[in-house]
Amino acid sequence: MFGSKTKHKRTPAGTRTLPAAVVRRPGLRGWRGRGQGEAVYVTAADEWRGTSVQVCGLWPFVGGSGTPIVGVPIGVHTDTGAPFGGDPISWFMHGMINNPSMFVLGLPHYGKSTLVRHIVLGLAGRGINPLILGDLKPDYVDLIRALDGQVISLGPGRGHLNVLDPGEATGAAVRLIASAEERRAKANRATDQEAAAKLLAAAVKAEKLAEQLMADSHNRRLNMITALITIVRNAKPSAHEESLVDRALHILDERLDRVPLIGDLIDVIKDAPNELRAIALDRGDMSRYLDATDQLRQSLYSLDGSGRFSDMFSKPTDQPMDLTKPVVFDLSGISDTQRDIQAACLLACWSTGFATVQVAHTLADAGLEPRRNYFVVMDELWRALRSGEGMVDRVDSLTRLNRTEGVGQAMITHTMSDLEALPTESERMKARGFVERSGMVVCGALPSGEMEKLNKAVALSRAEQARLISWADPGSWTDVGGSRKRVRPGLGKFLFKVGGRPGVPVALKLTSVEESLHDTNKRWHDNSEKFA
Repeated sequence: MFGSKTKHKRTPAGTRTLPAAVVRRPGLRGWRGRGQGEAVYVTAADEWRGTSVQVCGLWPFVGGSGTPIVGVPIGVHTDTGAPFGGDPISWFMHGMINNPSMFVLGLPHYGKSTLVRHIVLGLAGRGINPLILGDLKPDYVDLIRALDGQVISLGPGRGHLNVLDPGEATGAAVRLIASAEERRAKANRATDQEAAAKLLAAAVKAEKLAEQLMADSHNRRLNMITALITIVRNAKPSAHEESLVDRALHILDERLDRVPLIGDLIDVIKDAPNELRAIALDRGDMSRYLDATDQLRQSLYSLDGSGRFSDMFSKPTDQPMDLTKPVVFDLSGISDTQRDIQAACLLACWSTGFATVQVAHTLADAGLEPRRNYFVVMDELWRALRSGEGMVDRVDSLTRLNRTEGVGQAMITHTMSDLEALPTESERMKARGFVERSGMVVCGALPSGEMEKLNKAVALSRAEQARLISWADPGSWTDVGGSRKRVRPGLGKFLFKVGGRPGVPVALKLTSVEESLHDTNKRWHDNSEKFA
């Protein structure tokens, strides 16, 4: 004890006296006063986290951090330093979100792609195969190579992707039919009626799956051709042109015993079979048929090696996807000035990727392949959305069923302005739906002008808005040209939002192994000394 004990004197009734001595105690920072040793700064106590087995001896002197750590370890809470972990697939599996998807927003060069690569790496370690369906910079090629994955190059003079190739669908349908026949044969030989009934039910299921697979493959090819025509024209094809392509694809499948090409589709339309002439309403007049199909054939010629798309889509596919490995489509050979080509390649990659995933899940449903789950990354979303009329609908149809298809998904763009820049209000509403339907929305540094637009899709408090705006600060001028490397306040910081819950501000932490995989400024390193 400091000072002396307090002693009270006995006094007559009705009178009060002060204590003989007042106890002096130090404040929270020690004894205050000149030469008394008051601490100006009190260091925060170290915080440690462990399992109940490791820290059971400390009970009950432990407390929760208040931040989730389910899934891929991301980093620490920017205010408390508490560890934070999460990814859309793990949170969905634990019932924390209703949809295994995330939408990432943030200004360029503040770490969006680094965050997604970090999540990709963490999920790959948990057995979830990453599919990077279009890498324009490239941001993910080194990572996929490090994971011993498949790198597929696509671009003028760099690779080919046949959009009329059904991919694995044909082979999968053959396997399903063979499996159905085998089960029917076993059912006929079975002596147990219950076992025979189960085999017959499995055979019927396999046959239905085969039919559905081929129907979906046909629709995917039709949608891809119409989407490419939309990009070529910057306008949607007419209804009768879609019907012509639809019927022509059926004719191709009946005529050819190989995978068709764009040139084969053009030849069928030029041959003018009666089925196509009936759709064109030529009324027996060949000139009417030619007039009805001229514009369609011109658009297809642009995809057949005669236009700006070169022969990317007109030759057989160079490298079919291997869904037992991580996959990335490398589109870095396409110049940023060729926005329409980039958008066309992104759509082709997305369509091919989702179609191949569907085949894998169909085979798993029939018991012919092990069940696998995938994490699909769709970067630079704004490029595809702005490439032509109707593209929002195409992307919407590709991404709406990710939960039922067993696929986690990340969609990445810079700002809400990318979505608000679409020409019609209906398209803008559908694009906002991409954000609203996402299980989690991750926001990096954003300018103040984005807040009103972002609030239409996800509710942000004033404090959260102020935080995002502060992260967009470029940093202090005093560091420019000095010995210290200038660090932007918002670099690697993200706000994780789920529904109406308060957002969790997180600072991304990378391991030393990852740092070499996250360098997107490699082409500047050789000349870095010139600017020192």
